[in-house]
Amino acid sequence: MERLQKVIASSGYASRRKAEELIKAGKVYVNDQKVTQLGTKVNPSDDIRIDGQHLTLEKKEYYLLNKPRGIISSAHDDKGRKTVVDLIETNARIYPIGRLDYDTTGLIILTNDGTLAQKLAHPSQKVEKTYIAKLDKILTTEDFYQLKKGVVIEGKKVIPTKLKIKSKDKQKQTSLITISIVEGRNHIVKKIFNQLGYDVKKLKRESYDFLTLGNLKSGEYRELSLEEIKKLYR
Repeated sequence: MERLQKVIASSGYASRRKAEELIKAGKVYVNDQKVTQLGTKVNPSDDIRIDGQHLTLEKKEYYLLNKPRGIISSAHDDKGRKTVVDLIETNARIYPIGRLDYDTTGLIILTNDGTLAQKLAHPSQKVEKTYIAKLDKILTTEDFYQLKKGVVIEGKKVIPTKLKIKSKDKQKQTSLITISIVEGRNHIVKKIFNQLGYDVKKLKRESYDFLTLGNLKSGEYRELSLEEIKKLYR
């Protein structure tokens, strides 16, 4: 037997947190009985309905996408804009783990495995993510070492796990910086550079823990291997 909210999340219907909200709101029925108590355990054979809809346990799917610029990191968009889910050919109810900004490109994982999504999104996991940032001016030596020591963003110090000047364009007065962080706050990379007076003109996520883009072009994706999935769980 497993907890009801975990079963809902594992089905791909919603995240664990959203599943808990649905249960507390009285929208979940097990064998025609309303369940509002978190932690209620159910059997695989139980009939689970959410808002009258029968819960179908889907086969787990895992994708690595090279997100293009101008795509929303969400399963749905109220404004009708294209999302990362629209780029993947599947009937499963997948959704992205974490997010990349509308104008940020690069590696993002999508799945209908709510347990893995919650695990990777939790701050305690300290998943390292590596980005290449194009700055609007040359990063000074002084600011480079200040970044290595860390900067305070919204009351909390952020220290990059890796930092490297990839290239400088003195003619255009821009620089490319490779930066790795374990932070997961929104717009965190842009905020790090903004703190020292730099604007990020372009931002691309190159890796997520051990996963890299490899030869994937913008908009392309691939399924994760069983070994990669096991490694993410570990």
